[in-house]
Amino acid sequence: MEDRVTELEIKLAFQEDLLDTLNKIVTQQQMQLDAQQEQLRELYRQLQTLEFGPRGAPQQEIPPHY
Repeated sequence: MEDRVTELEIKLAFQEDLLDTLNKIVTQQQMQLDAQQEQLRELYRQLQTLEFGPRGAPQQEIPPHY
């Protein structure tokens, strides 16, 4: 009986360690997702400020020497 309890305690310890590791990974991934979403928002803001020409391409100003 004592061997079974010891075995269960060992399994529990490994599961707790695995759970801690997975929680850290999920937290890191959420932080990366948050950063990527902010970058996407910034790119979207920059895209909104561009002026588009008749063919859908960004309109470029003609250099002064033309």
